[in-house]
Amino acid sequence: MKGKALNKNTKSNLITYGMVILAYVIMEILMKAGMVSSLLQGLLVPLCTYVILAVSLNLVVGISGELSLGHAGFMCVGAFASAFFSNYTKEAITVSGLRFFLAILIGAAVAALFGFLIGIPVLRLRGDYLAIVTLAFGEIIKNVINVIFLGHDSKGFHISFKDAFSMNMETDGEVLINGPQGITGTPHDSSFLIGIVLILVTLFIVINMVNSRTGRAIMAIRDNRIAAESVGINITKYKLLAFTVSASLAGVAGVLYAHNLSTLAAQPKNFGYNMSIMILVFVVLGGIGNIRGSIIAAVVLTLLPELLRSLNDYRMLMYAIVLIATMIFTSSPGGQDFRERYSLKELFGRKNEKKEA
Repeated sequence: MKGKALNKNTKSNLITYGMVILAYVIMEILMKAGMVSSLLQGLLVPLCTYVILAVSLNLVVGISGELSLGHAGFMCVGAFASAFFSNYTKEAITVSGLRFFLAILIGAAVAALFGFLIGIPVLRLRGDYLAIVTLAFGEIIKNVINVIFLGHDSKGFHISFKDAFSMNMETDGEVLINGPQGITGTPHDSSFLIGIVLILVTLFIVINMVNSRTGRAIMAIRDNRIAAESVGINITKYKLLAFTVSASLAGVAGVLYAHNLSTLAAQPKNFGYNMSIMILVFVVLGGIGNIRGSIIAAVVLTLLPELLRSLNDYRMLMYAIVLIATMIFTSSPGGQDFRERYSLKELFGRKNEKKEA
C-alpha cells in the first residue's frame, strides 16, 4: 500500500512538473511562429510571478491551515531588497546573470528574515486574528518603504523620511529609493525562461516539503493541534518553518517582478491589500492545498480579463462562468463529487444501462 501511495504521489508530482514544462515549450513555439501578441508576451513574466506567489501561499493556507493576508508584504520586501542591490551593483557586477542570481538570493533571504521575525509573534494567534495581524504587517511593511528616501554619493549612504532634498547629497549623488515613486532604473534581468525555472524550483521545494516528515508534521498540526502536541510535535517550530519558507518564496516572486519593470517604478502601492487578496483568490479557487490547482487558477485568472477584453459586452459574464468552473473542477471535496458524478464515463455508462434495460 505504501508503494502504491508513493507511486501515485510521484506520478502526480511529475504531471505537475510536466504541465509547467509543456506550457513553456508551447509558448516558445508559438512565439517563434509569431502567433503570440505583444500583450500576451508582456504577461508571461507576471504570470510566472503570480504562480510562484500562489504556490508559496498555499503552503501556509492549504498545508499549514493558517489564513495569511500579508503575502504581498513579503513580495514587497524581496522586490525592494533585490532592486536596491541590482541598482547599487550594476556597474560593479556587469554580468547580468550573476547579478540577478545574487539578487534572487538576497530577496529570498531578506523576505525569509522578515517572515521569521513576523511569524514569531503572529503564529501564536489563530483564525481571524491571525489574518488581521498578517494583513496589518503587510500594510506596515508597504507604508514604511513608502516613506523611505535613500541615496548614495561619495560620502556614503544618506537616508531621510521626509523627502529626497533632506538627504543633502552631493551633486554626483544618486537617489536609490525615492519614497512613493519607489525604485527606477532596475536592470531588466527577468525573462520567461527564468520565470519557468523559478516556478520549477518553487514546486520542488514545496512538493518535497509537503511529502517529507516536516510536511506530515505540519499537516498533523493543521488537522488536530492538540493531538499533534500530545505526541511531541513542536507546533511553533513547524508552523514558523512553513511561514518562513512561504515568505522566502514570495520574496523570490518579488525579485522576478521588480526586475521586469526596468522602465517603470517598483512602487510600494503595487504591494498592498489588493495584491494579497488576489493571491488568496488564486489559492481558494484553485483548491486549498491543491498545488496544481493554484497554478491553473493563477494562469486562468490572470489571462482571462485580458483575453476577453475584446468581448466587452460579455466579458464579465464569461469571466464569472470560468471562475465558477475553475472552483468546481479544481477545489475539493465538492469538485471531486461533481467530477465523479458528471464524468463522461459515468454519463455514457448511464445511457448504456438505459439501452440495455
